Amino acid sequence: MEAQSQEKIKILYVDDEENNLQAFKATFRRDYKIFLAINAEEGRKVLENEEIEIIITDQRMPEETGVEFLESIIPIHPNPIRILLTGYTDIQAVIDAINKGQVYHYLTKPWEEDYLRTVIKNAFEIYTLRMENEKLTKALIKANDQLEFLLRQNLLS
Repeated sequence: MEAQSQEKIKILYVDDEENNLQAFKATFRRDYKIFLAINAEEGRKVLENEEIEIIITDQRMPEETGVEFLESIIPIHPNPIRILLTGYTDIQAVIDAINKGQVYHYLTKPWEEDYLRTVIKNAFEIYTLRMENEKLTKALIKANDQLEFLLRQNLLS
């Protein structure tokens, strides 16, 4: 078994059914750092305090649907990769998830452990690539600004 060189992937799982939350945590807690939320509001509280990399949310929740929750957090938390879970197949929910909630993947319940692991692994790769891209872009902008400053200095002297 390889040594873990990095921290565990941080996953927020939002579902209004307590038994689903506990089943998810029991299944994945050894491999990932799991944060649970019983509703969208609790999910937002977790996001305020933790650097979450992947969000998995149920679609059908009483106060706010999964898509509404995901859509609402985009302005403040644009980086986590979003996965939507649902116990039913509703094509409109799928369309909304992709268009409004910027969902990376859509899964039906009950989730299958190995498949969900693969989806999480792929989602984390995308998250890592996006963060690296953002870092490189900032470094490039900084280098460009420094170069422009040096060019101006040379033109003025």
